[in-house]
Amino acid sequence: MDVTGANWRTSTRSGTNGGSCVEVADNLPGRVLVRDTKDRAGATLTFTPTSWQAFVRLTKSR
Repeated sequence: MDVTGANWRTSTRSGTNGGSCVEVADNLPGRVLVRDTKDRAGATLTFTPTSWQAFVRLTKSR
């Protein structure tokens, strides 16, 4: 997957000690990318913006 141009940002829940974190790039048209901060060369998950918004909404309600 070509992630050229993705602007990654670290989760606001991330601590300064390099704990378990994710990075999100939501600046590419029609998709939201998610990756593990500790394994940036590893797998990247892809969501539609609607699916990502639903996921975030659901996790905030828990």
